[in-house]
Amino acid sequence: MHKSLILVVDDEAGVRRALTEILTDEGFQVAVAAHGDEALAMVKKQPPQVVLLDVWMPGRDGLEVLPEIRRQAPGAAVIMISGHGTVETAVKATKLGAFDFVEKPFSLEKIIVTVRNAIRQGELEEKARLLTEQLVGDEEIVGNSTPVRELRAQILRAAPSSARVLIFGENGTGKELVARMIHRHSLRRDEAFVEVNCAAIPEELIESELFGHTRGAFTGASEAKQGKFALAHEGTLLLDEVADMSMKVQAKVLRVLQEQTFERVGGTETRKVDVRVLAATNKNLEEEIVAGRFREDLYFRLNVIPIQVPPLRERGEDVLLLARHFSGQFARQYGEVAKTFTPAAQDALRSHGWPGNVRELRNMMERLAILVESTSVDLADLPAVVRGGEGGRSLLGNDFPSLKLGREAFERKFIIKKIREANGNITRAAELLGLDRTSLYRKMKQYGIRPEAAKA
Repeated sequence: MHKSLILVVDDEAGVRRALTEILTDEGFQVAVAAHGDEALAMVKKQPPQVVLLDVWMPGRDGLEVLPEIRRQAPGAAVIMISGHGTVETAVKATKLGAFDFVEKPFSLEKIIVTVRNAIRQGELEEKARLLTEQLVGDEEIVGNSTPVRELRAQILRAAPSSARVLIFGENGTGKELVARMIHRHSLRRDEAFVEVNCAAIPEELIESELFGHTRGAFTGASEAKQGKFALAHEGTLLLDEVADMSMKVQAKVLRVLQEQTFERVGGTETRKVDVRVLAATNKNLEEEIVAGRFREDLYFRLNVIPIQVPPLRERGEDVLLLARHFSGQFARQYGEVAKTFTPAAQDALRSHGWPGNVRELRNMMERLAILVESTSVDLADLPAVVRGGEGGRSLLGNDFPSLKLGREAFERKFIIKKIREANGNITRAAELLGLDRTSLYRKMKQYGIRPEAAKA
């Protein structure tokens, strides 16, 4: 049984009756209006999926009403019907947004086919819209914390220029996402965004991957290949994990940045290229330079605009926003209902140190979407490492990647403990911690600790 609502707008009672009967027999819901103003009032009250709109009516004709319907119900497909149709009228109706034009006396079979086509087209457009929103959503930074707001501001300032950007951040923080946002807000947004993971390509192949090669340039090169620089011409190239390039390849990349030219492996022809280069790394490049593993001149070429991507532990108030965001994504992907989180689960998610950052959280949400049958995630559903129980990360152990991470994780849990001891009284908690209220509030904001959650 069709659920689509069809609105028939015609000043002739016989036409309204005939269309109502045939469409109802086909399983559609049908509403009728005798003139344009009545139709607009009905559209405002309940937008239909399809409107069958007569062109010639007393008062406001169909061509006058059509733009109003399109404005009030942009998702509705409007099929114009007329007993005095002309090519000029049909063209005008199409320009105003009509889906189709049917002349009277019309075949009822023709009407049914046209209505079904209109509904099918609407469904396809809606799917495309949702997919576009999802894709755009996947390339947006989710969060309202101060570090994320500052990050967004940096991206928007850097994007319109052609300056190179060096993106720093731990694994899993979203460096590639930052690069894609820079490209999407840049003047090169309509050109290619090309990414190369320098850490994932064997050293003997990365030069070919970047610059391409000629046929027979080396064993296995059975045909010529375009490199990433050529593919990104007039667009944006991301050199991800740039610190993992060999010194030899670094020298060649430096030359491209200086001269905007390169040669393919095995070739002699110099090619000119116009590429905006972004680079990303999880390493301290200044330390790499001192250790002799990264060229200082390349560092200065790449580091025109530095952007630091904050780790998730510094975005405490964003953890639940991200969890819900990923839960919704995977619910759509697997045809499930998005998970909710009990207060205990929320507290555990906020308290976790997230050494794997956003990537760790995303992977966990996918696992929960698949394995948890309930629509609500409780503390027991979370991995032990997040619950803080047996098998979890020890606050005093040596399994943190740095002293800073261990100290921050301990500090967060200690603050929550003292707030609980004070039963949520921030003044008393500050006394127990040996802090003033302002300093405690600053710490709570840094770690995303809410007083009501800490009382649980």
